[in-house]
Amino acid sequence: MKPIVILFALIGFGTGLLAQDQQPTDSLEGKQVVLDEVFVSAVRVTNETPVTFSNFKKDEFAPRNLGQDIPILMNFLPSVVTTSDAGAGVGYTGIRVRGSDATRVNVTINGIPYNDAESHGTFWVNMPDFASSTESLQLQRGVGTSTNGAGAFGASLNLLTDAVSEEAYGQISSSIGSFNTLRNNLKFSTGLLNDHVEIAGRLSRITSDGYIDRASSELDAYFLQGAYKDDNTLIKALLFGGHEITYQSWYGFDAATITAIGEDGNIETNRTFNIAGARFDAIGNSEGFYENQVDNYKQDHAQLLWNEQLSDAWNLNLALHYTHGRGFFEEYVDDWYYTNVLFSGDSQLSFIGRENFTLNGTEITATDYIRRRWLDNDFYGTVFSAIYSQEKLNLILGGGWNQYEGDHFGEVIWTRFNNGNDLRERYYDDSSKKTDLNLYAKANYRLDSKWNLFGDLQYRTVGYQANGNETGLVDDTFNFFNPKAGLTYDLNRNNNFYLSYAVANREPNRNDYENGSPKPERLQDIELGWRYVAPSFQVNTNLYYMRYKDQLVLTGELNDVGAPLRANVGDSYRLGLEVDANIEFSNQFQWRPNVAVSDNRNIDFVFQRDGVLQNLGNTNIAYSPWLVIGNWFTYSPWETLDISFLSKYVGKQYMGNIDSDASVLEAYSQLDFNVQYVWNIDAFIDSITFSGMINNVANEDIISNGYFYTFDDDFSDPGTITTVEGAGYYPQAGRNFLLGATIRF
Repeated sequence: MKPIVILFALIGFGTGLLAQDQQPTDSLEGKQVVLDEVFVSAVRVTNETPVTFSNFKKDEFAPRNLGQDIPILMNFLPSVVTTSDAGAGVGYTGIRVRGSDATRVNVTINGIPYNDAESHGTFWVNMPDFASSTESLQLQRGVGTSTNGAGAFGASLNLLTDAVSEEAYGQISSSIGSFNTLRNNLKFSTGLLNDHVEIAGRLSRITSDGYIDRASSELDAYFLQGAYKDDNTLIKALLFGGHEITYQSWYGFDAATITAIGEDGNIETNRTFNIAGARFDAIGNSEGFYENQVDNYKQDHAQLLWNEQLSDAWNLNLALHYTHGRGFFEEYVDDWYYTNVLFSGDSQLSFIGRENFTLNGTEITATDYIRRRWLDNDFYGTVFSAIYSQEKLNLILGGGWNQYEGDHFGEVIWTRFNNGNDLRERYYDDSSKKTDLNLYAKANYRLDSKWNLFGDLQYRTVGYQANGNETGLVDDTFNFFNPKAGLTYDLNRNNNFYLSYAVANREPNRNDYENGSPKPERLQDIELGWRYVAPSFQVNTNLYYMRYKDQLVLTGELNDVGAPLRANVGDSYRLGLEVDANIEFSNQFQWRPNVAVSDNRNIDFVFQRDGVLQNLGNTNIAYSPWLVIGNWFTYSPWETLDISFLSKYVGKQYMGNIDSDASVLEAYSQLDFNVQYVWNIDAFIDSITFSGMINNVANEDIISNGYFYTFDDDFSDPGTITTVEGAGYYPQAGRNFLLGATIRF
């Protein structure tokens, strides 16, 4: 690890307290209507709430918004770890908060659930360049407050889309970078027409070859907004979505592929190898790769948002939403690789619902074939809230009703040997339906000038029905009660303390049923925090204890489409300390550090090794590093120029839950450089903003994610069972760059 990386890694990044309560008043798009924030006021919090959170605004992430996904832009927030399948932040990306993966991070857009209702995942690749239409986001760590959608078991993330602009503008942005990355977008707004109506939109296209071999991305996106406002009313109609075509890169590869001994006896490194699409002849010689081994998916969202200021005390929010997603991934399944590497001895034809047959006197039990596995789903519903505010009491009554309907089916579009079967005949055809209703009431009551009480009660009922060879017949109903309570104490105008206790319950997802873990999980979260606010120095410090029952932790394994598998583990906990600060040395120097230290344990974890059930004691929870440090140091010699150094250090973590040396992800550090210069012209062209970024300046060999598996081998020594362990990895790109320019009219 290079000394300069350690130096910057030991500094960290955070969001200042003063910034947390400030309202955005302007941006590159012009003066904005703050009334937009009412759409998320029911699910966001302020310093008066005993919740641990960070705000992240457009002007903070805009200098780095050059085409990478939102998780990558969030990489330097407290307790956040991100990764990219293609290795360069474009395509499939992932995020973990306090060690909890994306399926356990509740995400809403304008208060509307975004997590896939069935898998609980968040697939940012389906909304390319969405950061360009995001006004701000808030990350609540821990349970947070009641929100819409599945419960938060590590964090909740709320995004607010672009605010209404009072002034008309046009904007063209382009960026280029390593691995033939290219991003172009066009944004516009009519401004307020007749002081009431605005129409705005965005078109985006991003392409990239990816760092990993053939891990290409072709991403198209759109965003259209119509708004009406007067003194007491704001109505917004939104249409947005995307179409992604990405070459598959979700398989990773083992350590032997990364470093191997060449013919000359020297170590050869291949950090970009991708097995996806590999083709072999009858004796295992490579025949190249299938060129259309892609994920091809479209997703469209419609939102209708209405806010009405009923009186000085009452405010009403109502939203209707509809999401339609459809697409497939296509893959070439090679006979030799399937029978000799993956599933030795199995009949490949039975895997796709076919029977063995005889051709020219030879029994055919397997064949090369190309299949598509489809998803076609609809998600719709409503969310609502009524907000009452007076001098001492802030009361929110809200909830939501949402329904998901999904079809899962597969079809074979080509076979080398065919027994008269119709191509595109579905070899599986499954369906699912999920209904989610939640109601909540939460209140902040100020007892006096120092003490503030908080209470939050939520009832949530979930009905899930599914059929399939993997899931079986599922017909489950869950009823959850999620109480939260806390208090804040203002010692003086600079110091604020808070204590909270929250309960969350969460249902299993589809993969959990397939993996044989259908128990719901329960979390009790205690947060104790201190906030200090001064004009040039702000700090947040919080201690948390998250105690789980039947937590669905990642096992380290992947299913056949690269999705992480989870399993109930009985009792477990996460205990941690988080500190973040904002220090302004002068108008030119700003330093925003954070550090998170945690102990994450499965209690009395039981595992069957070598055929014998063993109690391994308290083991580390998978993908939960004990130390995460970040940094954002900015130097602004002029008002129009910002130069930033950003760094991340992620400590050692395990990819499984048995503390095996074979499952270790070693600690890593990353240093990025970012610069932005604004050239104000004030003519037909209002301004040109130049941005540049060098990622991984020190060219570190970073591996931020991987997988781990075990299986019992009783073939090599009959009568003896030996547990075999293996692992795979997802290397990230070395030194790489992005350069961009934004022209504003």
